[in-house]
Amino acid sequence: MSTKQTIVVIGNGMVGQNFLASLVGSGKHADYNIVTFCEEPRAAYDRVHLSSFFSGKTAEDLSLVEEGFFARNGITVHLGDKAASIDRAAKMVNSAKGVTTRYDKLVLATGSYPFVPPVPGHERPHCFVYRTIEDLEAITASAQDGRVGVVIGGGLLGLEAAKALTDLGLQTHVVEFAPRLMAVQLDESGGAMLRQKIEALGVTVHTGKNTSVIKDGDNCRHKMCFADGTELETDLILFSAGIRPRDELARTSGLDMGPRGGIVIDNQCKTSDPDIYAIGECALWNGMIFGLVAPGYAMARTVAADLTGGEGSFTGADMSTKLKLMGVDVASIGDAHARTPGAMVYTYQNGATEVYKRLVVSQDKKRLLGAVLVGDASGYGTLLQYCLNGIELPENPDALILPSRSDESVGLGPDALPMSATICSCYNVTKGDICRSIDGGCTTIGGLKAETKASTGCGGCAALLKSVLNSELSKHGYEVNTDICEHFPYTRQDLYNLVMVKQITTFDEMLEKYGKGRGCDICKPAVGSILASYWNDYILKNEHLGLQDTNDTFLANMQKDGTYSVVPRITGGEIKPDMLIALGQVAKNYKLYTKITGGQRVDLFGARVDQLPSIWKDLIDAGFESGHAYGKSLRTVKSCVGSTWCRYGVDDSVGLAVELENRYKGLRSPHKLKFAVSGCTRECAEAQGKDVGVIATETGWNLYVCGNGGMKPRHADLFATGLDKTTLIKLIDRFLIFYVRTADRLQRTSVWMENMEGGLDYLKSVVIDDKLGICEQLEQQMQYVIDTYQCEWKTTINDETRLKRFRHFINSDAKDDNVLFVEERGQFRPALEDERKHFKLIAETEQETVMGDVE
Repeated sequence: MSTKQTIVVIGNGMVGQNFLASLVGSGKHADYNIVTFCEEPRAAYDRVHLSSFFSGKTAEDLSLVEEGFFARNGITVHLGDKAASIDRAAKMVNSAKGVTTRYDKLVLATGSYPFVPPVPGHERPHCFVYRTIEDLEAITASAQDGRVGVVIGGGLLGLEAAKALTDLGLQTHVVEFAPRLMAVQLDESGGAMLRQKIEALGVTVHTGKNTSVIKDGDNCRHKMCFADGTELETDLILFSAGIRPRDELARTSGLDMGPRGGIVIDNQCKTSDPDIYAIGECALWNGMIFGLVAPGYAMARTVAADLTGGEGSFTGADMSTKLKLMGVDVASIGDAHARTPGAMVYTYQNGATEVYKRLVVSQDKKRLLGAVLVGDASGYGTLLQYCLNGIELPENPDALILPSRSDESVGLGPDALPMSATICSCYNVTKGDICRSIDGGCTTIGGLKAETKASTGCGGCAALLKSVLNSELSKHGYEVNTDICEHFPYTRQDLYNLVMVKQITTFDEMLEKYGKGRGCDICKPAVGSILASYWNDYILKNEHLGLQDTNDTFLANMQKDGTYSVVPRITGGEIKPDMLIALGQVAKNYKLYTKITGGQRVDLFGARVDQLPSIWKDLIDAGFESGHAYGKSLRTVKSCVGSTWCRYGVDDSVGLAVELENRYKGLRSPHKLKFAVSGCTRECAEAQGKDVGVIATETGWNLYVCGNGGMKPRHADLFATGLDKTTLIKLIDRFLIFYVRTADRLQRTSVWMENMEGGLDYLKSVVIDDKLGICEQLEQQMQYVIDTYQCEWKTTINDETRLKRFRHFINSDAKDDNVLFVEERGQFRPALEDERKHFKLIAETEQETVMGDVE
């Protein structure tokens, strides 16, 4: 009979799962039988980034549970089964599905529920809360047939919800009872600046509004009637008016409760029953409910330590937060409202750049007590470290928020931080933890994330983590070699800049001036790609020919049997009947295998190298161009039929797809590029899985970037919303050339952005805000590429000297006898190995027969 004690965990949200992970991480989980109840149909997922569900992330993407976690660690999990009651006397938990489990220790991680004001009409159809993936799926379905959406609540979650509605293409309003947005975190001026920036993004903000009733609308599903006599019509209402602790189990079992709810806990997170703990948003510590994930994680670690004999206590948590709300940087640190006696306040406001900053310092100007940042939160990391670690302020504290003085540096480098400084508050990772990992041989960001979990929570500490790593590696004498190969002491980006600045036009010139040796299979194609990207020159010129790989050399993709594929461009997936007939006739004449691809093109397989010129001549005569399927360049722009034919279509997706493909065809890049354009948010073209994706909404075009399929699929990130076509194309121009300039060799856009310091936010600052002052150059370079476009196959077949290379043998026009086909399903395919033996046997038999006849 088992002598192990049993731990029951009620709730498998972010905090409940973090507790289980902490227990497993202690190595003592095997000392217990562990059972957890999860009311939802799926295990823990990332609620902090829940809005990314509308940008294409799936439930699997958001999951916080590694595959096999429960089974591997001997944890019994009851998914979709709510704990219904607790019998403290018998130490039993009873579930809604009739499961009864005895416990020795019980952990309540029941979280919170969204507060819905008891407004008459709040229970009407198409009224939602914003809490679970099921909520988001219902919101998405409702938005399909709606035009207007309203969020009730202008706090953190409310603005996140507003972003979700704009992503769904709805005309969005935010209704807030308080006189300003984010009233808990921001002062009056900060709230006003945030409102100004949010409204500039097309969201209408209503503050000081008290909803009295919701009823049928005249033009929309609902009409919201306010206490001041005004009204607002909407098709969808999303309540985000705060949270309340889910404490009903504790209440009915007789545990001590706070006067306004919440399960009372001590510093070990124990309730009034010493065998029951409470963690996360259901717990009340020192009269406070903590609505952020980091304090919940700290509670989880405390309980894990208490159960395994470790040391730990929960003594409160820093509630500082940094967010990007609808693209607007917002941060709040410490005592943002200057409630500390004697506190002094510094304020900086720039109306032109829409930036607001507020600094709260101690009376002696030595300590930072709090801060508010709106519009520019780049100083958040520095200010947070000043505040948390009690670091003495500079002589002029206002220098921390004012435009820099030439004679004063106030930035905190990683060396200025004490070892006790918290780098990652989500997982309580200190600078000392990071340094110990580096001392143990961990030398990459990915390695540090895996070993310490730093920057795997909200991700806000990523830049600080990288600066600590770089500083420590430098102290350890590490030097990272970023040379592209032994022949060039430069990165790909360096080589591109040399081509651009020094106007280098050939590989030989580059090698003579900046390299050594003869080059190799790494640097030759890399430089060849750079030259093609920048100069857009014909790649089969003699000076470029030796730089190309097999596919580029023959302007076709080599297949497994030595034959080649032929892929003409079909812009936007649109094709005239005569061209479709011509395509079929070419395939028929040359006995080519024909396949319609996922990119809305027709691929022809089985062409011998000597057939390629004549096949392409026939195609070009029929009006086709090269599809560049053989090159690292734009492949396709997939589209749905859009508003031209579809009754749900919002805009002409085919027309835009054709325009984009014609604009960017032939652009050479570090890796292949794929686009898609969808005519509405139903997303039939799958634009959110492409390097560049465009989706039509009621307010304009939404632009997504850096997605891809393949071995490691990645959903694209929402880059900009509500764009007119001119602005959309301008942003795509800039994005593509910036990628071509700065990516590593053979690096996809997704990996490029993920490795970029600052990630999506930095990319936006460069491409949208022109942070580097290079956008005009990027646009000019793209225009040059467009103006110098040529169909490489048309150029080739018009030059007899280029056609000589399209033969199997240098010294003969004979065909390759090893190319053998068999017929299957009415088409020709390569012969399999056994079939090849059969053909060889027949050939040898026929030859013997002929020889016998001669004799």
